[in-house]
Amino acid sequence: MEIVQFGSDDIENTLAKMSDDKLNDIAFGAIQLDSNGKIIQYNAAEGDITGRDPGAVVGKNFFKEVAPCTNSPEFKGRFDDGVKNGDLNTMFEYVFDYEMKPTKVKVHMKKALTGDSYWVFVKRL
Repeated sequence: MEIVQFGSDDIENTLAKMSDDKLNDIAFGAIQLDSNGKIIQYNAAEGDITGRDPGAVVGKNFFKEVAPCTNSPEFKGRFDDGVKNGDLNTMFEYVFDYEMKPTKVKVHMKKALTGDSYWVFVKRL
């Protein structure tokens, strides 16, 4: 099992090389989105945090259909700004509470190294 450090500077390097199975083995949530917020990948740890089936959310809009509690200036606003500027890299605390017990998390959003996709990493606090 490969150790991936939450919040590390080169986290997207490590994840870019991982298969879906290895992505499911990391200890924190990892969601890959396109620039519009459509879910490309959603790992098992994120499913454990939110209680959602990763296979059922791929292809849906993260901010509107899966986690509307994130459709706020504090979360989606940061995402949109980073996408627009081409330099998404921010870390902050947030509370997930859509159809689940409110859960405080640390979020790290970062642009993928290649292509037009973005990572949202989530760790319970």
